[in-house]
Amino acid sequence: MIQISESAAKRIETLKSEEKRDTSHFLRVQVKKGGCSGLSYKMDFDSEVKAGDKVFEQFNTKVVVDMSSYLYIIGMTLDYSGGLNGKGFVFNNPNATKNCGCGSSFNV
Repeated sequence: MIQISESAAKRIETLKSEEKRDTSHFLRVQVKKGGCSGLSYKMDFDSEVKAGDKVFEQFNTKVVVDMSSYLYIIGMTLDYSGGLNGKGFVFNNPNATKNCGCGSSFNV
């Protein structure tokens, strides 16, 4: 399961609105090879759920993860930290054994 914090859900919905995405769009989270720790998170809006995708919804916000990415982020919480000292989206991934300083790259 993937958890979505209330602050992350609000930020996702704000970004959807700013990008003029309609209600059929959701946030797709993927894990790709790359980054300083070996794997990196990729987020983008999508409107097509594909076979094998895992769908999670909290606070009326839908997040979709493909099966190969899901294996790396089972149990993750997607959070958002805003403000002057905020970090933006924060991936609290219990499977990560190593994280880079910026928080967008990890290894298992």
